[in-house]
Amino acid sequence: MEEAMKYFVAIIMLTATMSIGAGEGLTQNDQISEVMENKSMEDERMKTATLGAGCFWCVEAIFQKLKGVKKVTSGYAGGQIKNPSYKEVTRGNTGHAESVQIQYDPDEIGFEKILEVFWKTHDPTTLNRQGADIGPQYRSVIFYHDQEQKRIAEESKKKMDRSGTFNDPIVTAIEPYKNFYVAEDYHQDFYKNNPNQPYCRFNIDPKMEKMQQQFGRYLK
Repeated sequence: MEEAMKYFVAIIMLTATMSIGAGEGLTQNDQISEVMENKSMEDERMKTATLGAGCFWCVEAIFQKLKGVKKVTSGYAGGQIKNPSYKEVTRGNTGHAESVQIQYDPDEIGFEKILEVFWKTHDPTTLNRQGADIGPQYRSVIFYHDQEQKRIAEESKKKMDRSGTFNDPIVTAIEPYKNFYVAEDYHQDFYKNNPNQPYCRFNIDPKMEKMQQQFGRYLK
């Protein structure tokens, strides 16, 4: 919705400046076509990362703050049934993980940096659990979209395991991407829309403060 609104505003602005464009030899249609072409080129340049690290409200809020990240969508990945509901996923028997799908510009942020933030903003050593959220739907998982992402994920995991950052071994799964179903509307932009909700105050606020301290240079 946010991207669509930006596009609509761009069209309106171009329409308002039609006379200026015409004076420079560009018609209104020429200007609109240029906007569409630029947007298409930007879309083609974007890369996708799909990650699970516990409740997607937390993960979404974290990655929305990173420079180079253009869009973050909460949803369900890696399960056996199509178009699951939140209620179905919370039962823990659909195979899905609460996940986020991240659209990012590789010229601004690499997959390695995304994983650096991923490792340090959740506990990758607890199997099927993040804090009080328990079940396979809260598992730590990287869904790789191509062999390059797989290679980077495996190397990053080994490096983090050897670093001594965590007392216990990392149990994060690295799995091939096979599906992602967008979660219900009320899950999208949850932290932005509900900053005073108790879950946000007690669980997400501390993560955001920690992120500011550790990754301030990466933030928008």
